[in-house]
Amino acid sequence: MITMKNVCKSYKVARRNAGFKEACKSLFHREYETIQALNDVSFTINEGEMVGYIGPNGAGKSSTIKILSGILTPDSGTCTVNGRVPWENRIQHVKNIGVVFGQKSQLWWDVPVIDSFLLLKDIYSIPDDIYQNNLEELQKLLDLKQLLRTPTRQLSLGQRMRCEIAASLLHSPDILFLDEPTIGLDAVSKLAVREFILRLNETHKTTVILTTHDMQDIEALTKRIILVGKGRILLDGSLADIKEGNANIDETVAQVYRSYDI
Repeated sequence: MITMKNVCKSYKVARRNAGFKEACKSLFHREYETIQALNDVSFTINEGEMVGYIGPNGAGKSSTIKILSGILTPDSGTCTVNGRVPWENRIQHVKNIGVVFGQKSQLWWDVPVIDSFLLLKDIYSIPDDIYQNNLEELQKLLDLKQLLRTPTRQLSLGQRMRCEIAASLLHSPDILFLDEPTIGLDAVSKLAVREFILRLNETHKTTVILTTHDMQDIEALTKRIILVGKGRILLDGSLADIKEGNANIDETVAQVYRSYDI
């Protein structure tokens, strides 16, 4: 279903020292640094699989998600999702994927949540019967009944994340990308989100790729993890196998987070 092979992605970032003199200098002579976000990344994810994609900040997790969702084009390598190259036919591609970025919202800030849902219905051209069925199911499973008439800006973080997940599933995607879906949530909200994701995967066989820094999310939801650092795959295997090979997987991951010298 998802295949990345030898994918590389780099960014050119402007750098300058502090001060007015340096600011003026940068107007005529700007210095750049090349950041290698992804370096020869390869993996395959099967239909219905739930994978934890983890690593430190700046390791390349979000760049991977953006390439898989068609937002970014890699410098080199190949990538296919459901037989399509994500960035070549984005309109058809996005009809089969759902994306939730924990720190970015797809809901309109000043209008009731249900208005955002209706706009997404038009954007994705969702038939009325499918929209109503999905809305009723998501409303029940995520306990949204009291939230749909509330403006997004008046929701708590946990309430908004439940609505964000529902918004990404209105069009019945085959694949769900979750980028930090439980960031900042309290314990009760985290449990509710985890339970829903598990039920979604078991009931609809939705393929889920989860990026998070919370190892409890990983252990509760996924059987396979891919650990990435400095744009390269460091570990790829089932959580059970990795635990057998590493007496303390939490400490192994912590060491990578603290300092990984590849």
